[in-house]
Amino acid sequence: MYRSGTVMAWNVFRFCTALRGLGSIMILLVLGVVGVTYYAVVLTSYGPALADGGLDALIAIAVLIPFHGLLVMLLWSYFSVVFTDPGGVPPNWRPTIDEERGESQPLTVPEHGGGQVDPHPKIRFCRKCNQLKPPRCHHCSVCGRCVLKMDHHCVWVVNCVGALNYKHFLLFLFYTFLETTLVTVSLLPQFIAFFNDGEVPGSPSSLAATFLAFVLNLAFALSVMGFLIMHISLVAANTTTIEAYEKKTTPKWRYDLGKKKNFEQVFGMDKKYWFIPKYSEEDIRRMPELQGLDYPSKPDLDSQEF
Repeated sequence: MYRSGTVMAWNVFRFCTALRGLGSIMILLVLGVVGVTYYAVVLTSYGPALADGGLDALIAIAVLIPFHGLLVMLLWSYFSVVFTDPGGVPPNWRPTIDEERGESQPLTVPEHGGGQVDPHPKIRFCRKCNQLKPPRCHHCSVCGRCVLKMDHHCVWVVNCVGALNYKHFLLFLFYTFLETTLVTVSLLPQFIAFFNDGEVPGSPSSLAATFLAFVLNLAFALSVMGFLIMHISLVAANTTTIEAYEKKTTPKWRYDLGKKKNFEQVFGMDKKYWFIPKYSEEDIRRMPELQGLDYPSKPDLDSQEF
């Protein structure tokens, strides 16, 4: 039994090491898909139509303007997720003591990760990091550290998705879905003509790129749509992927404050910043939950573990 456990731990370690090893390969893969799509839509299908004038030029403009706008927002959101730290536990972090509830006794941190954190049983302790864990914080085996409000580790962005970049990740999904749907619809006529033996202008290489771009964007549009719907439901309930799994038997959730407040805890209160991967200075100042350490909750459910 001991040997089996050791083998399982070793296999998990190798899996996490493999994920870390992907690194820039996934970023290059994303940029490769973007490059093929750009070649098929702009350079092959709709760019040349701008010089023809007439209705074809108007259709090309109607496609190329939103295409480039969505592409800019997609890449901005994507690299914001990649390069934004999801949030780590500050050194020597301690929870805020709530004297009104009688929680005025000092916390005792167990040495070497042993024993219990007493007398505050709701505060968790990470034995791997040897430190206290803030509310909604989880340890990521791939990153090798605790991440604030961790949702999951995403291989596509080569980063953890957590408190400080979750909004960027959702916007990346949103703009990816819009962009891939636009590309799929705009390349559909060429795709149909290709299989109907219709006249499709272009060289064999350009036709191959158009076919590949259509298939890739259709596949991404369908898969991202399901993922986006799932995360919309998570935001509405103010939970994460990990929390949704952990609290599947809990009828009420202490952090569910209503759809409006739940939405604001991810996207902020300033509407001008809702659709860009950034927060206003005012929101950062007045909303401590955007920093990932403190979250408002329902007082009657404060006994739930986090």
